[in-house]
Amino acid sequence: MINTIITVSGGVVGWILKTLWDSVRMLERTDDMIIEKVNRVEVLVAGEYIRREEFENGVQRLFVKLDQIEAKIDQKADKQ
Repeated sequence: MINTIITVSGGVVGWILKTLWDSVRMLERTDDMIIEKVNRVEVLVAGEYIRREEFENGVQRLFVKLDQIEAKIDQKADKQ
């Protein structure tokens, strides 16, 4: 009788431990997948920064266009 109780309780405890171990392994795999996704996002974001030359070129073109607009406004003001 005692042997049966010990065997059954040992089997239940073993099953619980195996279930917990499998859950931990599954969480580790999920964690690894999330880490990979975050790393890919970091690389993607870091690769999309604008270069200084491109920014300065864009700002320069913007100022040229603003100067043209200002000149047109001055011409209209002179006509009136």
